[in-house]
Amino acid sequence: MTGSIRNAVAKDGELDFPKFYEDSHTSKKTNDWIHLKFRELHQEMVNVQAAAIESGMPLTQEEISRQVLGQKKRYLLGFGSGPQPSTIFATRAHDKDMEAMRAEVEALREERQKDHDELMKEREERERCYNELLKEREERIQLSNEMLKEQEEGQKVATFCKETSMDHVHELEALSEEKAWELFCKKAFQLDFEGHCPPELEEVSHAIVRKCQGLPLAIAAIGGLLSTKNKGISEWQKFYGSMHSELERNPNLTSIRKILLLSYNDLPHYLKSCFLYFGIMPEDYSISYGRLIRLWIAEGFIEEQKGKTMEEVAEECLIELIHRRLVLVSTTKFDGRVRQCQVHDVVREIILSMSEEFSFCQILEENSSFNDTTRRLSMHMHYCNMDKVMKSIGKSPVRSVFLFQVVKLLKKPFLGTLAANFRLLKVLDLQNAPLHRLHEEVGNLFLLRFLSIWNTNVKIIPKSIGKLHNLQTLDLKHSPVRELPFDISRFHKLRHILACSCNRESNIVGVKIHGGIGGLEELQSLWYVRTNHGLIKELENLRQLRKLGITKLRRKHGRALCTAIEKMKYLKRLSVRASSDDEILDVQYISSPPKYLQCLVLVGRLEKLPDWNLKLQNLVTLRLLGSSLTKNDPLKALQVLPSLVRLVLVDAYDGE
Repeated sequence: MTGSIRNAVAKDGELDFPKFYEDSHTSKKTNDWIHLKFRELHQEMVNVQAAAIESGMPLTQEEISRQVLGQKKRYLLGFGSGPQPSTIFATRAHDKDMEAMRAEVEALREERQKDHDELMKEREERERCYNELLKEREERIQLSNEMLKEQEEGQKVATFCKETSMDHVHELEALSEEKAWELFCKKAFQLDFEGHCPPELEEVSHAIVRKCQGLPLAIAAIGGLLSTKNKGISEWQKFYGSMHSELERNPNLTSIRKILLLSYNDLPHYLKSCFLYFGIMPEDYSISYGRLIRLWIAEGFIEEQKGKTMEEVAEECLIELIHRRLVLVSTTKFDGRVRQCQVHDVVREIILSMSEEFSFCQILEENSSFNDTTRRLSMHMHYCNMDKVMKSIGKSPVRSVFLFQVVKLLKKPFLGTLAANFRLLKVLDLQNAPLHRLHEEVGNLFLLRFLSIWNTNVKIIPKSIGKLHNLQTLDLKHSPVRELPFDISRFHKLRHILACSCNRESNIVGVKIHGGIGGLEELQSLWYVRTNHGLIKELENLRQLRKLGITKLRRKHGRALCTAIEKMKYLKRLSVRASSDDEILDVQYISSPPKYLQCLVLVGRLEKLPDWNLKLQNLVTLRLLGSSLTKNDPLKALQVLPSLVRLVLVDAYDGE
């Protein structure tokens, strides 16, 4: 038998299995045993190579063979001992299995090596980010020292004024439009036209006066300067277009700059960055109060104070700037609180010059080029120049990016370029941008704290956003996003989830979230989210919530929601919406409601007005929609609420 096997191998170079089997009459039991042994050897070799790759020292095929087979290898390849027919058969017939094993091991080695390379690359990137942050910290310390030195100089001036002036200080209010025009004409046309504006200059003159926004000092100084110029319309239009540079270089206007700089130098250090931040916005732009303070927090301007949230500290900073007359209130809410604010146009021009000096922010406008030393980038331009700008962007220390007045965006190159070059980005504010997609590359901005796609056309949030564990604010309001496709439980620093939007029927729709939300202990706003039983249960852990909006609530969830609300001692705004017009809002089970609650919205059928509503001593706004109350007139009960200012009833009462 042995001779026939040797002859077959010597003749053909390979074993002809059918002929060999016919000649050898090898039993099925022997063949099964051979197959089993080779499968065991195959698995053992795969395990050895996997362990070697994990240790960072992959082996060659020959080294694996020596380590696993040892003496067995000579036995298997020889013909002098053992059950030779079966051995020869196993050695030759399993060549393909061995090749498959080698390919599998090689693929595993390459995969592990690729993972190792990616890990090293990510580690190098994190080290680079860390070094950049250290560098930024040193620069901020240096800038703070300079600001403190300026503040000391300002305090010396303030102390001198205090010691040499009367005790009473009169705060000068802005002039009315009529008074402002009268003062301007008196100064600008004092040498001719008998103090009256000629008809051909009225339009540009009114534009100049509007830019001064009733500030007497600015009106008087600019009017006095224009009194020395020719009264030609082209020269006046040229002056209006270059007011920013005129404020810097014209000696007749330096008094305005000096006074504003004195006001700036007198600011405490924690307010200076907050004040300069208004230079990011376009001229005459009013920013909402909530958006502004969330941006300040993300930028790191707000320092924590014991017993206060950072939002409360930021609000105090804004109020102080308003009291100093450096920031103007644009609009207020019905209860008198600030809704929007802005800065005077003349003040903004001074801010821009200081921002450029400190590399605080760069405004990209038409025909401007990118400065790679700036810390913040605000784009005020159209699509025609965006392509040129994006090509000029390289690696830079930019921390924040804003889009204003952008008509059209490039598609993938825009966000791809930003994510590749601005790896230290903390703020990405795309509010109102003509954006249709948020690309995966944004998930590589590991330091990102603020992400807004407010009022964009983005429908899907990529899963890569789940890697942004430093995120504090996720603003999806007025966008068609309906789901967050990642585990929200890992976002331990998250403070605001804002997802309020309307469907085609003008009904408010909440966002669907995945993962447990109970661990987000710093969460301040959850506005709006879709109900599920797990979410309602975990709301009990969100003790710091100030703002809660729930949609799609079913009757069976009412008691659990009431239990959670009782534990939210700081809650100020609450909105609860039923899953349908016929669904009952079963929210009767609150014995001790949040005492700071100021706004309550209930949308859905009520069997009766909840008793706890009448305990809300600080309630300012109450909205009942689709309540269909029939037993008692709600107006009689609500008259006991001492702070109620705004009451909205829509299909709330079916009685007379």
